[in-house]
Amino acid sequence: MAKSDSATTNATTDTPAKGSVFQRLYTGTGAFDIVGHRRKWFVFFGALLIACIAAIGIRGFNLGIEFEGGTQIQLPAVGADGPITTEEASDAFADVMGSNPAQTQQVGVGEAATIQIRSETLEPDEVQQVKRALFEQLQPLDDSGEPSEQVISDSRVSATWGGEISRQALIALAVFLVLVAVFLVIYFETWMAVSALIALLHDIVVTAGVYALVGFEVTPATAIGLLTILGYSLYDTVVVFDKVKENTRGILNLTRRTYAEAANLALNQTLMRSINTSVIALLPVLGLLIIGNLLLGSGTLQDLALVLLTGMLAGTLSSVCLATPLLVAFKMRDPRYRKQAEKVRARREKKRGVENGTAPADDDFNPADDEQLAAELRREKAYAAAASVPARHPKAVQQRRAGRPTGKRKR
Repeated sequence: MAKSDSATTNATTDTPAKGSVFQRLYTGTGAFDIVGHRRKWFVFFGALLIACIAAIGIRGFNLGIEFEGGTQIQLPAVGADGPITTEEASDAFADVMGSNPAQTQQVGVGEAATIQIRSETLEPDEVQQVKRALFEQLQPLDDSGEPSEQVISDSRVSATWGGEISRQALIALAVFLVLVAVFLVIYFETWMAVSALIALLHDIVVTAGVYALVGFEVTPATAIGLLTILGYSLYDTVVVFDKVKENTRGILNLTRRTYAEAANLALNQTLMRSINTSVIALLPVLGLLIIGNLLLGSGTLQDLALVLLTGMLAGTLSSVCLATPLLVAFKMRDPRYRKQAEKVRARREKKRGVENGTAPADDDFNPADDEQLAAELRREKAYAAAASVPARHPKAVQQRRAGRPTGKRKR
């Protein structure tokens, strides 16, 4: 089925292969055969999921102190002898505890930079010993520029609290998925709901896999960002499915195009909208990631921006290249849609035979139906082109309309 869909898309949408990529994007008349190559997309997304799952299994996640529990000690990154490095802080910690901390990182740049030391849970006496050693060896400065032990702070988080956060996040995810499934089934249909949820799970796994590969710390901000991208991913999918629903209304009784071709046309008609909204949404997120990484160091902004950036990119790609092809694959398993596709192909073969003179025109082939199809396709193309070209002289148009006669007699 995928081969036949690909071979007939351009013929049924009356779209020439000429024109630039941007022109074909804005006209949206089915020039990009995404659904027809759905098997290739399935292989691509399958390989991507396998790679992400392997990354999660091999590298695992760099869980923050909020999830694993432990002690975190923080001090300014400027001392009496100049900038304090993470290596110096780790050495001071190891001198007291006999082993290196779990993680030492610098957050921020310049005078506002700080050094964060994370380790397993320490007893109060051990914390005081570490803070005293850090002050004696590094001499961190306070706001007045004088060495002070008071600027070294500590915090302790229980692993139980981190487990509670994880449990609440999973509950929120489960409730979200259930409500989304119910909405999609009611507003659309069962197969659309299944396809949307599969694409949504793909976005979650890909985002988690990227986090495992990059090694960024998983914090509560990461969980918040993950829940945020779920809604964004579904937004694109619902927009495309709404157009698919419109294009395929009553298609079982028609022979103009197959379900796959109508769905592919819907993808093309909404493709430019998906690209535009994604680019506009990704620009500020990319700015957050750059600022969080280059200016502020590893922190909340960086964690939130990475999960948003990855999730939005994966959501846009899956909404266009995975959700709708999956829907078509499920639909074409129905004998009714396969039978309708056979009727479409038979009609086109009959048409080509009549045009070439190799088959007689009989009652099964009505030229008026073909003229109606051509007129409909011309209107679709004209509407798409008109929607992408704004009026050049709106004031002049309003003045001409204002000067038209109303048909009323003057007394």
